[in-house]
Amino acid sequence: MIEQLHSWGFREADDTAGNVAELLVATAVNDGGRRVSLHLADQDRQALIVVLSHQAGLAVTDERVLPAIAALGATSCGADTAQDGRRLWAVLEL
Repeated sequence: MIEQLHSWGFREADDTAGNVAELLVATAVNDGGRRVSLHLADQDRQALIVVLSHQAGLAVTDERVLPAIAALGATSCGADTAQDGRRLWAVLEL
């Protein structure tokens, strides 16, 4: 993921992006599913990191997760659930 941000010309948010992605993925892995998807997009010097757990029937999120993501430097973050699992996301300034 960091390599992709670099290829897009963004080199300033390495630690923040890496730490946020690590927390998002760890949270999804803890959901107990067999797969985790990570998606990355950029627009207007912001990056969107989305992680999907592919584990249906979960609560939206533990109440401690979103404040932890924000504390790592995300400008906004959120979570929701759908038939394909829980989705966690964070937006970072680049």
